[in-house]
Amino acid sequence: MTATSREPGTVQSRTFRAGDVIFREGEESRHEAFLVHAGRVEVRKKVGDEDRVLWTYGKGELLGELGLFAGGAPRSATAVAIEPVTLLVIPARRLTSLVRTNPTLAVAIIKDLSAKLLATNQLLVAEAEGRGLPAGPRTS
Repeated sequence: MTATSREPGTVQSRTFRAGDVIFREGEESRHEAFLVHAGRVEVRKKVGDEDRVLWTYGKGELLGELGLFAGGAPRSATAVAIEPVTLLVIPARRLTSLVRTNPTLAVAIIKDLSAKLLATNQLLVAEAEGRGLPAGPRTS
């Protein structure tokens, strides 16, 4: 990983090589999210003894924001660069400010988080069904 530090108030970027871990499941969020500027990132979740790919991110997509909106909760999954990647670092305060002043951005993030939640739920249901376990109560 390479970090580019600039003057205060400017965007910081980080670069990663293919295979580099950006963050690990269970780590502190360090009060930052990332916007993919170039490259692709896989987000993986440990399910049993296997790593399952939850999502693949590309240019223009936000990742790592879940912990910020969950009150600084630990990372819920592991992010790995699957090719050379440049990420723009977005501090929690900046992201919160952007969401408060830009309803369109807030709705886009809510839609994105909803899609991620659905993907995770589908993974959990598939895992439960694969083990012959009930998927749990369903509500309409």
